[in-house]
Amino acid sequence: MAERGATIPRERLDEVFDNKGPKQYALWIDLEFCVGCNACTMACKAENNTPLGVDYTKVIEIEEGEFTDPKKPPQVRVYFLPMACMHCAKPACLAACPVGAITKRQEDGIVLINKDKCIGCRYCAWACPYGAPVYNAEAKVMEKCTLCVHRTSKGLLPACVTTCISRTRHFGDVNLLTGTIKEKRARRIQLGDSQTQPSVAYTK
Repeated sequence: MAERGATIPRERLDEVFDNKGPKQYALWIDLEFCVGCNACTMACKAENNTPLGVDYTKVIEIEEGEFTDPKKPPQVRVYFLPMACMHCAKPACLAACPVGAITKRQEDGIVLINKDKCIGCRYCAWACPYGAPVYNAEAKVMEKCTLCVHRTSKGLLPACVTTCISRTRHFGDVNLLTGTIKEKRARRIQLGDSQTQPSVAYTK
């Protein structure tokens, strides 16, 4: 069993923040410890001031297994799957946008939607295999997780990471996260369409 609440040392994160060259910011989400509290969802809403129905991150409850024989112990379990933008290496949303409102930053790999250009056509939502872009009916534009670029550009962690009560979420450059995952000998799992090359890593 992995170490509960294992964290990435701040000095290693500072090295990532200090690196001004190209990198890929990402999240590592350890599903073994997610308790489904939705603190990440609430922290994200508060940080980004999103209206009702517009959630940049959400937690999905998944049941697996079966209970068919009452004479035997049930072989079932429930786990929680936090979902946000994957900040893919090859974003399907970017390719689908007809007005060039979606860009992938060279310096940190974060995928952003320019609300001044967005026409709210929802093509990005249809193209994304992870359901990340959401329509803001008040502003009439598409929005999604920005990995709290306004925070990370100042050397701060995303709001969802700082709020996670079970320390399930970890932030850093994808190379740092991959190395840490290998150190913990955690089993990495693949979600969805690998053709987009998602940057967010999941383990359980």
